[in-house]
Amino acid sequence: MSAKVEARGLRISLPATSANLGPGFDAVGLALSMRLTVEAKVATGFTIEATGRDSDLCGATEQNLILDTYQAILTNARVAVVPLQLKLHNEIPLGMGCGSSAAALLAGVALANHFGTLEMTDEQIVAEASRIEGLPDNVAACWHGGFTVSAQDGDAVQTATFSGDPTWNMLLAVQATSLATKQARALLPDSYSKAEAIFNVQRASLLVAAFAQGRLDLLRTAMQDRIHQPYRIEACPLLGKLLPLAAEPEIAGVALSGAGPSVLVFLGAHTTLLEAETRLQALVGSETELVPLRIGRGTERTLL
Repeated sequence: MSAKVEARGLRISLPATSANLGPGFDAVGLALSMRLTVEAKVATGFTIEATGRDSDLCGATEQNLILDTYQAILTNARVAVVPLQLKLHNEIPLGMGCGSSAAALLAGVALANHFGTLEMTDEQIVAEASRIEGLPDNVAACWHGGFTVSAQDGDAVQTATFSGDPTWNMLLAVQATSLATKQARALLPDSYSKAEAIFNVQRASLLVAAFAQGRLDLLRTAMQDRIHQPYRIEACPLLGKLLPLAAEPEIAGVALSGAGPSVLVFLGAHTTLLEAETRLQALVGSETELVPLRIGRGTERTLL
């Protein structure tokens, strides 16, 4: 087992992500402006100091996805596992369809790559995190930023990215209770009709074109879906309340964020955040949090 260790610390900043965006099921992802920031230094034992959202869960050293991934990668690579002191600041809601697991997995892989001097490329980091996650959609968006389309190709992940229009405004509606991705996937049927498949292929293609060309006006049609949202609407009550907004001129598009239960709402070009927040809050009630967002940058790494 190699004992070569990188002594310099590392700061990683990773974005939240929203997968699917309606018809792009298991294929597209969008980086959001909420972030997870991790500062790591070599230490004599594993410790975590956590602030921000869900700091009690993020600060636990047992069953911590970042640390578990870090240790597993180094062990599999037969490299010495050096203990780390972590300082975390988290803005990403856990279990709400905002890519919290993808960010944690990528943080763990990136820390292992750095402190274990594994010399992994960006493509290898994304592929390894996607293998653990099971899908590349959130992982690719988290690492590269902006809007991504990704596909598993054997052990590799093929990804195309668009930075996205930084002026587009979004609101994320976050309910009080989470929904496990495994539970959300269990709600889906085993097969679909030819008409449903064609409907989604058309809109997923239009969705890619909308982000590639900065066409906010296309999202109303491009974010329509018949593959997963109709089957998850009962488990994601916010979707039932907010999806009708997609027909209003002030709103550009509405979709579940990932598997839910959060809902991502794109505002029309001339709609202010105040106008949209007032309209949405009246529909979802005061117990639902509304988070203003923009399209996010990808993962950033800085030596400490």
